[in-house]
Amino acid sequence: MATTAKAIAKPALPPIGVWLPPVLVSWLIPGGGHFLLKRRGRAALLLAAISLMFLLGLMMRGAMFTPKGGDPLTTLINYGGFVGDLASGALYLLAMMLGYTQPDAAGHVHDYGTKFLVSAGLLNILAMVDTFEIAAKRKS
Repeated sequence: MATTAKAIAKPALPPIGVWLPPVLVSWLIPGGGHFLLKRRGRAALLLAAISLMFLLGLMMRGAMFTPKGGDPLTTLINYGGFVGDLASGALYLLAMMLGYTQPDAAGHVHDYGTKFLVSAGLLNILAMVDTFEIAAKRKS
């Protein structure tokens, strides 16, 4: 049996005005895009999980990444960490506006805090993808 091109083709992407606003709100306010899409339970869970993870990272005095050059691995780590931090949206922006800085001290707790901060942003990226799929009617 031969499959036709129509059977394998992905559904067309809906207009950008349908999915972009919820995705942007989802970046700015964790769970906000799900709230706009009337997924209040999922929105509350995402808001609580991402905010708690970010706040725990701050309380552990984790470092925020800044984009820095250098050798390829250092550049990748710093830019990747920066994207992870920035993906936390308003949480990251608020922390930076309030002048959050991490003391230059070695320790396991600070290292875990840094990982919590980046992980909060990565979880928010997954929430943004989920928001897009729901808004684009690719997922119910």
